[in-house]
Amino acid sequence: MKRFRIVVAGCGNMANTWIKYALERQDAEIVALVDINEENARAMARRYGLNCGIYQDIEKAIKDSSANLVFDVTVPEAHHRIVTTALKMGCDVLGEKPMASSMEEAREMVSVASKSGRMYAVMQNRRYLKHIRAFRELVSSGVIGKPGFVCADFFLGPHFGGFREVMDSPLILDMAIHTFDQARFIIGADPVSVYCHEFNPPGSWYKGNAAAVCIFEFSDGSVFCYRGSWCAQGAPTSWESCWRITGSKGTAIWDGVNPPYCEVVVEGHTKQFIYETKRVEATYSWNGREGHVGCLDEMFNALLEGRKAETDCTDNIKSMAMVFGALESARKGKKIML
Repeated sequence: MKRFRIVVAGCGNMANTWIKYALERQDAEIVALVDINEENARAMARRYGLNCGIYQDIEKAIKDSSANLVFDVTVPEAHHRIVTTALKMGCDVLGEKPMASSMEEAREMVSVASKSGRMYAVMQNRRYLKHIRAFRELVSSGVIGKPGFVCADFFLGPHFGGFREVMDSPLILDMAIHTFDQARFIIGADPVSVYCHEFNPPGSWYKGNAAAVCIFEFSDGSVFCYRGSWCAQGAPTSWESCWRITGSKGTAIWDGVNPPYCEVVVEGHTKQFIYETKRVEATYSWNGREGHVGCLDEMFNALLEGRKAETDCTDNIKSMAMVFGALESARKGKKIML
């Protein structure tokens, strides 16, 4: 019997990535597929030649298959039920973002994970990119001094169609958590407060607010400013955002695509009106795989080593707090303490 006996909950398009990963591993096997539409699960089984149980109910799937690990690739509204059921039945859970559709649900999921002694970790694939790892190392190395002002611009105009175009807050709810989580990862600090103004610009094809400006205060005293739009046509940023971090000695830059760098004050040249600076390139020490597979590698390594994953629910809930805090701030028109 292989070490990881996996139930895949949710057999939509994203499940392909998770299933392909599991099939790569010598220590894992998929023992059940779950979907509210059984035909989706059957189609997935046929696609990958899986000879496993097909279910509509997560509890029965776990019980029948003696699973010890659940992949939660369901819609956000189902995460709470899938995750808490699996944890209470003795399974570890690795799931797609966002954790839940409310902070109350997210807190309960963290509590259930703690009481069960099982691991629940959340996919944050944008942490697992060679450039963001180098950018983080550049900032944490102290070369720009103490970071004080963190800025991220996200301007894209994707025409998704479907559910995003009728959501109330498509940018913040569906996308901004990536950038918020990146900010926490890069700075290594936690959010303390937020003021958010969200709106729907002229020309938007979204029903809800597709643009926002957020100001977060962090536990290290730094300020994070997020400017974003999902209906910005022309001159797009990358999906990873365009970053500028100013510190006490210089500024670090990353456009989300090219290698990051910084410009720092040259010692001994501090008598001019504008101080002379020199460019410092980032160094690359991280050699992991990128994207989803990089995050899944980390999750499985954490399970094998008996430690918390980097994106464990106890950490990821802080990024969730940024999302729901921003929404509350926008609704109330005032700064919210997190």
